[in-house]
Amino acid sequence: MPSRTGVPRLTRQPGRLVAFSDAVFAIAVTLLVLEIQPPRDFGHLLRGLGALWPSYLAYALSFLLVWQVWVNHHVMFDRVRHVDRQVLFLNTLLLMVIAFLPFSTSLLADALRAEQGLRTAVVVYGTTLWAAAALFNVIWARLRRARLLDPGLGPLGVRAIGRRFALALAWIGSGVLVGAFLPIAGVVIIAAFLPAYYLPIRGEDGEDGESAHRPG
Repeated sequence: MPSRTGVPRLTRQPGRLVAFSDAVFAIAVTLLVLEIQPPRDFGHLLRGLGALWPSYLAYALSFLLVWQVWVNHHVMFDRVRHVDRQVLFLNTLLLMVIAFLPFSTSLLADALRAEQGLRTAVVVYGTTLWAAAALFNVIWARLRRARLLDPGLGPLGVRAIGRRFALALAWIGSGVLVGAFLPIAGVVIIAAFLPAYYLPIRGEDGEDGESAHRPG
């Protein structure tokens, strides 16, 4: 693609970015389970395993949320023709946030177990997820402005995927705000975004209403 100066612009295919990102997602979900430490008292092993329920809960929630982020990441980059330096940088920030999630998950589990500091733990946990959602919106905006998206997506599809990312930002943000006062309620709101992800948004498949009904 030529630049404004007439010199061909360097284009980078998104394949390497996606492959590296997949590796970071895989490491992040692996670290999640490593945060669950087995009980030391094997004389009361069953009771000790049961006492780890906060770790199980935090692990399951975080694993499913990371999976959701991974799916969204592919939904986004499946529509990308090529990436520029700014997209590479923004994606690196996103991966940095994802890599931080095992720590915030462990913090949430420990606070649930100790029944202390839960408000702070929920805010830290939710803010980590909110930061990831915010970066999705920033990356999508950059892809749109720089015209790096597949032109076959169409304006309706672009707006539909953007609405999905904006919904995540607002939903998780509300969970953080509520969690600052009612921590359990905040966790419930954040967790409720998992089934809400499957709510259909018209146009997300990239077809507008006219083309969908146009005879072939």
